[in-house]
Amino acid sequence: MTTDQTNNHKAQSALVAGSKVVLGFSGGLDTTYCVKYLTDDKGYEVHSVIVNTGGFSEEELFQVEKHAYSLGVKTHTTVDAVKSYYNSIVKYLIYGNVLKNNTYPLSVSAERLSQALHIAEHAKKMNAAAVVHGSTGAGNDQVRFDMIFTVMIPGIAIITPIRDMKLSREAEITYLKAKGVAMNFEKAAYSINKGLWGTSVGGKETLQSKGLLPEEAWPTQVTKTGSEEVKLHFEKGALTGINDQLFDHPAKAIRFLQTLAGPYGVGRDIHVGDTIIGIKGRVGFEAAAPMVILKAHHALEKHVLTKWQLGWKDQLAQFYGNWLHEGQILDPVMRDIEAYLENSQANVTGDVFVQLHPYRFQVIGIESRFDLMSSQFGKYGEMNTGWSGEDVRGFSKIFGNQTAIYHTIQELNK
Repeated sequence: MTTDQTNNHKAQSALVAGSKVVLGFSGGLDTTYCVKYLTDDKGYEVHSVIVNTGGFSEEELFQVEKHAYSLGVKTHTTVDAVKSYYNSIVKYLIYGNVLKNNTYPLSVSAERLSQALHIAEHAKKMNAAAVVHGSTGAGNDQVRFDMIFTVMIPGIAIITPIRDMKLSREAEITYLKAKGVAMNFEKAAYSINKGLWGTSVGGKETLQSKGLLPEEAWPTQVTKTGSEEVKLHFEKGALTGINDQLFDHPAKAIRFLQTLAGPYGVGRDIHVGDTIIGIKGRVGFEAAAPMVILKAHHALEKHVLTKWQLGWKDQLAQFYGNWLHEGQILDPVMRDIEAYLENSQANVTGDVFVQLHPYRFQVIGIESRFDLMSSQFGKYGEMNTGWSGEDVRGFSKIFGNQTAIYHTIQELNK
């Protein structure tokens, strides 16, 4: 047993009836079970908190709060984390054009980190003796929550009833029915997790290596036909305008773009990747706004950044995305990379024109005062104004000089 495990075991052993615990609560089966188990069986004082990263409407948040109090929580808190989620995580995913395995915009993995950070802050504010999450022992989320809680609130016990007791869904339902809990226990055919930066979709098709999700599985149905041109305006890498409409925060622009692009069915895909715990995982996702934004932003960068700015950004962003996916948002190297990404956006300002079609989209082009493709310096493949043919001859000779020397020496030593 590690030192952290020993300390957590001691912290849990010190809990008694009436101990104050903070539970990250979504209102689903697992966290519903946690409330009843912690209040009825353990006698703890449970304070639930839901962190909204863009996946809940006001009505849904109200229903979650109502459900929490019906289960017996002492207090319930709703944290509106949409803007902070963008400011602390999403904007760097955009600056870095981050796609996990060139496919997935880190929709769920990114929002879990934001949620864990806010839950930890709430536990500190409440002076809680323990913090609880409803993760199972099968996926990435357990690691993300555990790591952030261990770093941010050391000494506070971390309780994970579903994981520790290896509970099946059926066992949880049986327990809750016995407690008289009224909720819809019918398991949906597909598991949906919605947030500002995309929606994950899991079902029987994603549990194996072959199979596509059927049309009815996608939360956003395709209702638009034909095509539509959309103009995205970026200011220093941030999406601040769509067509002629300006937004006071990029999170609002992301949500608006989702309403335009989502009904075309763009941004749908299935991601296959390596989990933190060492197994392969497969999940469907729809991320119309994120995918359009990332491709549009990258297109603008290719016009306004230099070759080596783009090259180093790609390398750092790939590491950033992988490390973020694995829950390491608190590693100080992430702040260093974020500073680089932020600085790289100084000239990433302009308009990007995108054509939307059913199930696909295309970047048409850009307009920017920082465009390095300006015709005053020449037109690729046609003419130039910045150098002569003799300049190129001399450059080519010098640029290839070392390689020429190498091959000459090889010939002399045959």
